[in-house]
Amino acid sequence: MKRNTRLLHSAFDGDAQVTGATLTPIYQTSAFGHSTAEELEAIFHHKEAGYSYTRIGNPTVASFEKRITALEGGVGTVAFASGMAAISSLCLAVLSAGDEIVASSGVFGGTIGLFDDLKQFGIVTHYVPDCEPETLQQVISPKTRMVFAEIIGNPKLDVLDIPKIRAYLKEKDNILFVVDGTLATPILAQSLQLGADVVVHSSSKYINGSSNAISGTVTDSGSFRWNPEAFPAMKDWKKFGPYALVSKLRQKILMDVGACLSPMNAFLNSIGLETLGLRMERQCSNALALAQALEQMDGVEAVNYPGLVSSPWHETAQHVLDHGYGAILTLRLGTRERAFSFINRLRYAVNVTNVGDVRTLVVHPRSTIYAHTEPEACAHAGVTEDLVRVSVGIEDIEDIIKDFEQALLHSDSI
Repeated sequence: MKRNTRLLHSAFDGDAQVTGATLTPIYQTSAFGHSTAEELEAIFHHKEAGYSYTRIGNPTVASFEKRITALEGGVGTVAFASGMAAISSLCLAVLSAGDEIVASSGVFGGTIGLFDDLKQFGIVTHYVPDCEPETLQQVISPKTRMVFAEIIGNPKLDVLDIPKIRAYLKEKDNILFVVDGTLATPILAQSLQLGADVVVHSSSKYINGSSNAISGTVTDSGSFRWNPEAFPAMKDWKKFGPYALVSKLRQKILMDVGACLSPMNAFLNSIGLETLGLRMERQCSNALALAQALEQMDGVEAVNYPGLVSSPWHETAQHVLDHGYGAILTLRLGTRERAFSFINRLRYAVNVTNVGDVRTLVVHPRSTIYAHTEPEACAHAGVTEDLVRVSVGIEDIEDIIKDFEQALLHSDSI
C-alpha cells in the first residue's frame, strides 16, 4: 500500500465489538471485567492477551498504537500522555546510574531539560554540534548507552543522516540509537527502516494536526540486542525477545509511573493520523514556497529551511527525507525588538509554542521555550535573540506570504 492508503487501512481493526463502526470507539473506562479469576490471573502473568486496567492498556489506545507501528514498520508501539512522557519513560526503562547519553545539540529544549534532570540519577549527557561519525567518535565512551537525535532538529533544522550513523554504530552493540521523528513524521522518513533502533514522536504535533490532544509514542524495531551487562535494567525482559522493550514499557513503566494516554486523546490522535499524508504534502509545499519568498524579502537577515539550496543540510535532506522537507522554517530579523514587532503585526499566524497545527504558528524561541536555557546551549541549538520559528499550516500560501510581507514592512518602523 502507498502512504495515504496505509494511513487509512493498515492495522486498522475498527470496532472490536464488530458493530460496523468505521472508527474504533472511545473505551472511556478505567478497568475491564473478566468472567473468571483464572482469566484475569493469566492476563497479569502475561500468559494471555487482554485488558485489565487502562493505565496499562486500552482498546482505543491499542488501535492508535497498532497504526503507528504499521507506519513505522516496527514490532510494537507504546503510547504515552505526551512526547516528553514517551522520552522520559524510554530513558527510565533502559538506562541506569553511570550510563551516558550522546545527543545532538540541536534537540528540542524540553529534551535538553529532561537530560539535565537525569544528572541527579547519575546519567550524564554529552552534546555534539553534529551527529557525524567523526564527531561522535570524540565523545562516545565505554559508558555510552544511547545516541539520541532528531531527524529534523527543532529549531536548528539540521537533518540527521540516519544511514550514516547506523553504519558507524553497527559494531557498537551496547549503544541504542534513538531518533525523534516528530518533525518528519513517518510520512517524510521511516526512521526504523533507515537504521534507528527506536523512534519516538511527540504525536501531539503533526500526527494529531489540530492541537486538540497531547500524546507521545515509542516504537521499537525489535532488532537491538540487550546485553544484560551493559543494560542491567533490561536483564529480566530479554526473555520477551524482540518485544523486550515494548513489554517493559507497558508492563513495568506504565504500571509504575502511570504516564498513560487517555482513550479520548488516543481517539483524537487516530482521527488526525488519517489525514497526515495529505496535510504533510500541503504543509511541506507551503513551507518551501514561504521560505523561497522570504529569501527575497527586504529586512530578513537569514532564512533556514532544509528545502532551500542554501541550507547546509539540503543535500542530506534530499536522500534522507521523502515527500518533502518538513513544515518548519526559521528567519532572523536582526534584533529581538524587530522579531517581537514582526510577530505582533502578523494577522493570520498564531503566536504559540506549538508546531504541527493546520494553522500557521510563530514563536520567539529565546524568550519562551529557551527562556531558561544557558546561552551556550542556545547557541548550539541555533537559537538567537532575533530568531522567529514558523510552523507553516495549510492555508492558501499566497495569503500567508502577503501577511509576512506586511508584517516585515511595518516591523521596520519600530
